[in-house]
Amino acid sequence: MLNRKVLVLNQSYEPLMVINAKRAIVLIIKEKVKMLEKYSENIRSVQNSFDLPSVIRLNFYVHLKYKDIVLNRRNILKRDDYRCQYCAKQATPLTIDHIVPKNKGGKDSWENLVAACSKCNTRKGDTLLKHMDMKLLKKPRKPSKLFQLQTYVNKKQDNWKQYLFMEG
Repeated sequence: MLNRKVLVLNQSYEPLMVINAKRAIVLIIKEKVKMLEKYSENIRSVQNSFDLPSVIRLNFYVHLKYKDIVLNRRNILKRDDYRCQYCAKQATPLTIDHIVPKNKGGKDSWENLVAACSKCNTRKGDTLLKHMDMKLLKKPRKPSKLFQLQTYVNKKQDNWKQYLFMEG
């Protein structure tokens, strides 16, 4: 239970990071943060009972420089929801396809790489999409700085969505 994920917001409500519940409780006790959302469970000690935090906000502003999200296979698959961007199947194994093939000047970029099942990738080969009857599910783009934090959200963290600018 102390390893449950807790979303940390800056004083300005800007999402910063995810920490474990144990660290969040320490920050609450030290009055460095305010609890905004909680899980239904409680943490009990010999003398006290604590709500299990889900979202906390710093009592002071932290100025952070954001690092770019690394362009790699794992992040492309996450961005594309582990779904082939041509046929929409959540197949395994998925490959990474260059929309504009490298031999036609295509680059390794967020806008040119998509997840594709082996069947679709083989069918497309090194052909441009405009010469085929294949279409992309969505236009690929570089993920936002919230991308990494949004990947933590599941049913247990449903109350995070409002802070991560996700649909309700």
